[in-house]
Amino acid sequence: MRFRILALAAAATFALPALAQQAPAKPAAKPVAPGPVATVNGTAIPRARLDYLMRQQLQRGAPDNEQTRNLVREDLINRELVSQAAARAGTAKKREVQTQLEMTRQEVLVGAYLSEYLRENDVTAADVQKEYDRAREQAGANEYKARHILVESEDEAKRLIAELQKGGKFEDLAKTSSKDEGTRELGGDLDWKLPAALEKPFADAMVALDKGKFTAAPVRTRFGYHVIQLDDVRDVNFPPIAQVNQQIRQRLLRQKVEVLVRELRTKAKVE
Repeated sequence: MRFRILALAAAATFALPALAQQAPAKPAAKPVAPGPVATVNGTAIPRARLDYLMRQQLQRGAPDNEQTRNLVREDLINRELVSQAAARAGTAKKREVQTQLEMTRQEVLVGAYLSEYLRENDVTAADVQKEYDRAREQAGANEYKARHILVESEDEAKRLIAELQKGGKFEDLAKTSSKDEGTRELGGDLDWKLPAALEKPFADAMVALDKGKFTAAPVRTRFGYHVIQLDDVRDVNFPPIAQVNQQIRQRLLRQKVEVLVRELRTKAKVE
Protein backbone atom coordinates (compact mmCIF):
# COMPACT_ATOMS: atom_id res chain seq x y z
CA MET A 1 0.00 0.00 0.00
CA ARG A 2 1.38 3.41 -0.93
CA PHE A 3 1.59 6.14 1.66
CA ARG A 4 0.03 9.48 0.84
CA ILE A 5 2.52 12.31 1.42
CA LEU A 6 1.04 15.29 3.28
CA ALA A 7 1.11 18.61 1.50
CA LEU A 8 2.98 20.19 4.43
CA ALA A 9 5.93 17.92 3.79
CA ALA A 10 5.81 18.18 0.00
CA ALA A 11 8.89 20.36 -0.24
CA ALA A 12 10.98 17.82 1.59
CA THR A 13 9.55 14.71 -0.06
CA PHE A 14 10.43 13.39 -3.48
CA ALA A 15 8.86 12.29 -6.73
CA LEU A 16 10.83 9.18 -7.57
CA PRO A 17 9.74 8.77 -11.18
CA ALA A 18 11.24 12.21 -11.85
CA LEU A 19 14.30 11.31 -9.82
CA ALA A 20 14.76 8.16 -11.86
CA GLN A 21 14.83 10.27 -15.03
CA GLN A 22 17.04 13.09 -13.81
CA ALA A 23 19.68 11.44 -11.64
CA PRO A 24 22.29 9.27 -13.36
CA ALA A 25 22.55 5.76 -11.99
CA LYS A 26 25.28 5.35 -9.40
CA PRO A 27 26.82 2.22 -7.99
CA ALA A 28 24.58 0.43 -5.50
CA ALA A 29 24.81 1.87 -2.03
CA LYS A 30 27.05 0.03 0.38
CA PRO A 31 25.29 -1.97 3.09
CA VAL A 32 24.77 0.10 6.23
CA ALA A 33 25.00 -1.06 9.77
CA PRO A 34 21.72 -2.21 11.35
CA GLY A 35 19.96 0.22 13.60
CA PRO A 36 17.41 3.03 13.39
CA VAL A 37 17.36 5.29 10.35
CA ALA A 38 17.12 8.33 12.60
CA THR A 39 15.83 9.40 16.00
CA VAL A 40 13.24 12.19 16.08
CA ASN A 41 12.52 13.75 19.47
CA GLY A 42 13.65 10.56 21.14
CA THR A 43 11.63 8.24 18.85
CA ALA A 44 13.64 5.83 16.71
CA ILE A 45 12.60 5.22 13.09
CA PRO A 46 13.16 1.50 12.38
CA ARG A 47 15.36 0.65 9.41
CA ALA A 48 12.67 -1.76 8.23
CA ARG A 49 10.63 1.27 7.14
CA LEU A 50 13.43 2.51 4.94
CA ASP A 51 13.87 -0.95 3.44
CA TYR A 52 10.14 -1.15 2.76
CA LEU A 53 9.99 2.22 0.98
CA MET A 54 13.19 1.47 -0.94
CA ARG A 55 11.62 -1.70 -2.35
CA GLN A 56 8.63 0.33 -3.48
CA GLN A 57 10.76 2.97 -5.16
CA LEU A 58 13.04 0.47 -6.89
CA GLN A 59 9.93 -1.14 -8.38
CA ARG A 60 9.02 2.28 -9.77
CA GLY A 61 12.39 2.62 -11.47
CA ALA A 62 14.39 4.70 -8.96
CA PRO A 63 18.14 3.96 -8.80
CA ASP A 64 19.48 1.97 -5.84
CA ASN A 65 22.07 4.44 -4.60
CA GLU A 66 22.92 6.65 -1.66
CA GLN A 67 20.99 9.62 -3.05
CA THR A 68 17.75 7.66 -3.15
CA ARG A 69 18.29 6.31 0.36
CA ASN A 70 18.95 9.81 1.70
CA LEU A 71 15.77 11.10 0.11
CA VAL A 72 13.79 8.19 1.59
CA ARG A 73 15.37 8.89 5.00
CA GLU A 74 14.34 12.56 4.81
CA ASP A 75 10.81 11.55 3.89
CA LEU A 76 10.62 9.19 6.87
CA ILE A 77 11.79 11.96 9.19
CA ASN A 78 9.10 14.29 7.83
CA ARG A 79 6.47 11.62 8.33
CA GLU A 80 7.58 11.09 11.92
CA LEU A 81 7.52 14.83 12.66
CA VAL A 82 3.98 15.22 11.32
CA SER A 83 2.89 12.02 13.06
CA GLN A 84 4.17 13.33 16.39
CA ALA A 85 2.37 16.63 15.81
CA ALA A 86 -0.84 14.70 15.10
CA ALA A 87 -0.41 12.73 18.31
CA ARG A 88 0.01 15.93 20.33
CA ALA A 89 -3.11 17.38 18.69
CA GLY A 90 -5.15 14.29 19.56
CA THR A 91 -5.86 13.48 15.90
CA ALA A 92 -5.73 9.72 16.51
CA LYS A 93 -8.58 9.98 19.02
CA LYS A 94 -11.05 11.23 16.43
CA ARG A 95 -13.64 8.60 15.51
CA GLU A 96 -13.22 9.04 11.76
CA VAL A 97 -9.44 8.71 12.02
CA GLN A 98 -9.76 5.60 14.19
CA THR A 99 -12.05 4.06 11.58
CA GLN A 100 -9.56 4.85 8.82
CA LEU A 101 -6.73 3.32 10.83
CA GLU A 102 -8.77 0.17 11.48
CA MET A 103 -9.70 -0.16 7.81
CA THR A 104 -6.12 0.40 6.69
CA ARG A 105 -4.86 -2.24 9.12
CA GLN A 106 -7.50 -4.69 7.88
CA GLU A 107 -6.64 -3.95 4.25
CA VAL A 108 -2.96 -4.63 4.85
CA LEU A 109 -3.73 -7.92 6.66
CA VAL A 110 -6.13 -9.07 3.95
CA GLY A 111 -3.66 -8.20 1.20
CA ALA A 112 -0.78 -9.97 2.94
CA TYR A 113 -2.85 -13.08 3.66
CA LEU A 114 -4.17 -13.35 0.11
CA SER A 115 -0.70 -12.80 -1.37
CA GLU A 116 0.66 -15.64 0.74
CA TYR A 117 -2.32 -17.85 -0.09
CA LEU A 118 -1.89 -17.31 -3.82
CA ARG A 119 1.84 -18.00 -3.62
CA GLU A 120 1.02 -21.36 -2.07
CA ASN A 121 -1.86 -22.00 -4.48
CA ASP A 122 -0.50 -20.46 -7.65
CA VAL A 123 -1.98 -20.83 -11.12
CA THR A 124 0.15 -23.17 -13.23
CA ALA A 125 0.78 -23.16 -16.97
CA ALA A 126 -1.35 -26.32 -17.15
CA ASP A 127 -4.22 -24.47 -15.44
CA VAL A 128 -4.02 -21.67 -18.01
CA GLN A 129 -3.90 -24.13 -20.91
CA LYS A 130 -6.92 -26.03 -19.58
CA GLU A 131 -8.96 -22.84 -19.22
CA TYR A 132 -7.90 -21.67 -22.69
CA ASP A 133 -8.95 -25.00 -24.24
CA ARG A 134 -12.29 -24.87 -22.40
CA ALA A 135 -13.01 -21.33 -23.60
CA ARG A 136 -12.03 -22.20 -27.15
CA GLU A 137 -14.27 -25.25 -27.21
CA GLN A 138 -17.15 -23.28 -25.72
CA ALA A 139 -16.74 -20.53 -28.31
CA GLY A 140 -17.22 -23.00 -31.16
CA ALA A 141 -16.04 -22.59 -34.73
CA ASN A 142 -18.38 -19.78 -35.84
CA GLU A 143 -19.74 -16.44 -34.73
CA TYR A 144 -22.99 -14.97 -35.97
CA LYS A 145 -24.29 -11.56 -36.99
CA ALA A 146 -27.99 -11.42 -36.21
CA ARG A 147 -30.89 -9.06 -35.64
CA HIS A 148 -33.83 -9.46 -33.34
CA ILE A 149 -37.13 -7.90 -32.40
CA LEU A 150 -38.06 -8.25 -28.73
CA VAL A 151 -41.71 -8.06 -27.69
CA GLU A 152 -43.68 -8.93 -24.57
CA SER A 153 -46.20 -11.43 -25.93
CA GLU A 154 -46.15 -14.46 -28.20
CA ASP A 155 -49.10 -13.09 -30.18
CA GLU A 156 -47.21 -9.88 -30.93
CA ALA A 157 -44.19 -11.90 -32.11
CA LYS A 158 -46.44 -13.99 -34.38
CA ARG A 159 -47.95 -10.82 -35.83
CA LEU A 160 -44.48 -9.52 -36.71
CA ILE A 161 -43.50 -12.83 -38.30
CA ALA A 162 -46.63 -12.65 -40.44
CA GLU A 163 -45.67 -9.14 -41.58
CA LEU A 164 -42.17 -10.35 -42.47
CA GLN A 165 -43.63 -13.21 -44.47
CA LYS A 166 -45.67 -10.64 -46.43
CA GLY A 167 -42.47 -8.77 -47.32
CA GLY A 168 -42.06 -6.43 -44.35
CA LYS A 169 -38.56 -5.10 -43.73
CA PHE A 170 -36.97 -6.49 -40.57
CA GLU A 171 -35.08 -3.29 -39.69
CA ASP A 172 -38.23 -1.15 -39.95
CA LEU A 173 -40.28 -3.50 -37.79
CA ALA A 174 -37.50 -3.59 -35.18
CA LYS A 175 -37.42 0.21 -34.99
CA THR A 176 -41.19 0.46 -34.49
CA SER A 177 -41.90 -2.62 -32.36
CA SER A 178 -38.83 -3.86 -30.45
CA LYS A 179 -38.62 -3.38 -26.68
CA ASP A 180 -34.83 -3.69 -26.73
CA GLU A 181 -33.71 -0.08 -26.35
CA GLY A 182 -30.08 -1.01 -27.05
CA THR A 183 -30.72 -2.34 -30.55
CA ARG A 184 -34.08 -0.83 -31.55
CA GLU A 185 -32.62 2.22 -33.31
CA LEU A 186 -30.10 -0.06 -35.04
CA GLY A 187 -32.85 -2.08 -36.65
CA GLY A 188 -32.34 -4.86 -34.10
CA ASP A 189 -28.65 -5.33 -35.01
CA LEU A 190 -26.84 -7.41 -32.36
CA ASP A 191 -23.46 -7.24 -34.13
CA TRP A 192 -21.21 -10.33 -34.09
CA LYS A 193 -21.94 -12.74 -31.26
CA LEU A 194 -20.72 -16.12 -30.09
CA PRO A 195 -23.59 -18.53 -29.36
CA ALA A 196 -22.17 -19.10 -25.86
CA ALA A 197 -22.71 -15.41 -25.07
CA LEU A 198 -26.46 -15.68 -25.67
CA GLU A 199 -29.27 -17.48 -23.86
CA LYS A 200 -29.55 -21.05 -25.10
CA PRO A 201 -33.03 -20.85 -26.70
CA PHE A 202 -31.94 -17.74 -28.60
CA ALA A 203 -28.57 -19.23 -29.62
CA ASP A 204 -30.12 -22.53 -30.73
CA ALA A 205 -32.66 -20.76 -32.92
CA MET A 206 -30.04 -18.41 -34.37
CA VAL A 207 -27.53 -21.11 -35.40
CA ALA A 208 -30.30 -23.17 -37.02
CA LEU A 209 -31.11 -20.36 -39.47
CA ASP A 210 -29.75 -19.97 -42.98
CA LYS A 211 -28.24 -16.59 -43.85
CA GLY A 212 -30.91 -14.04 -44.64
CA LYS A 213 -33.70 -16.05 -43.02
CA PHE A 214 -35.78 -15.31 -39.92
CA THR A 215 -37.41 -17.55 -37.33
CA ALA A 216 -40.77 -19.01 -38.33
CA ALA A 217 -41.93 -19.12 -34.71
CA PRO A 218 -41.33 -16.85 -31.69
CA VAL A 219 -38.33 -17.66 -29.47
CA ARG A 220 -38.89 -17.25 -25.76
CA THR A 221 -36.21 -16.19 -23.26
CA ARG A 222 -36.36 -14.59 -19.84
CA PHE A 223 -36.51 -11.19 -21.58
CA GLY A 224 -39.63 -11.95 -23.58
CA TYR A 225 -40.37 -13.20 -27.11
CA HIS A 226 -37.92 -12.74 -29.98
CA VAL A 227 -38.08 -12.76 -33.74
CA ILE A 228 -34.56 -13.43 -35.03
CA GLN A 229 -32.95 -12.89 -38.40
CA LEU A 230 -29.49 -14.20 -39.31
CA ASP A 231 -27.47 -11.80 -41.46
CA ASP A 232 -24.08 -13.53 -41.69
CA VAL A 233 -21.74 -16.21 -40.32
CA ARG A 234 -17.94 -16.27 -40.12
CA ASP A 235 -15.12 -18.28 -38.57
CA VAL A 236 -14.15 -17.39 -35.01
CA ASN A 237 -10.87 -15.50 -34.84
CA PHE A 238 -9.73 -16.95 -31.52
CA PRO A 239 -6.58 -15.27 -30.09
CA PRO A 240 -3.45 -17.39 -29.51
CA ILE A 241 -2.79 -18.43 -25.91
CA ALA A 242 0.29 -16.22 -25.66
CA GLN A 243 -1.89 -13.17 -26.27
CA VAL A 244 -4.39 -13.97 -23.49
CA ASN A 245 -2.14 -15.86 -21.07
CA GLN A 246 -1.94 -13.10 -18.47
CA GLN A 247 -5.66 -12.31 -18.74
CA ILE A 248 -6.56 -15.95 -18.11
CA ARG A 249 -4.09 -16.20 -15.25
CA GLN A 250 -5.56 -13.15 -13.51
CA ARG A 251 -9.10 -14.50 -13.92
CA LEU A 252 -8.08 -17.86 -12.42
CA LEU A 253 -6.40 -16.11 -9.49
CA ARG A 254 -9.59 -14.14 -8.82
CA GLN A 255 -11.55 -17.38 -8.93
CA LYS A 256 -9.21 -18.92 -6.33
CA VAL A 257 -9.82 -15.97 -4.02
CA GLU A 258 -13.59 -16.23 -4.56
CA VAL A 259 -13.49 -19.95 -3.67
CA LEU A 260 -11.45 -19.19 -0.54
CA VAL A 261 -13.90 -16.52 0.60
CA ARG A 262 -16.89 -18.82 -0.01
CA GLU A 263 -15.23 -21.56 2.06
CA LEU A 264 -14.54 -19.12 4.90
CA ARG A 265 -18.15 -17.95 4.84
CA THR A 266 -19.50 -21.52 5.03
CA LYS A 267 -17.44 -22.09 8.18
CA ALA A 268 -18.32 -18.76 9.76
CA LYS A 269 -21.26 -17.67 11.86
CA VAL A 270 -22.60 -14.50 10.24
CA GLU A 271 -25.56 -12.86 11.95
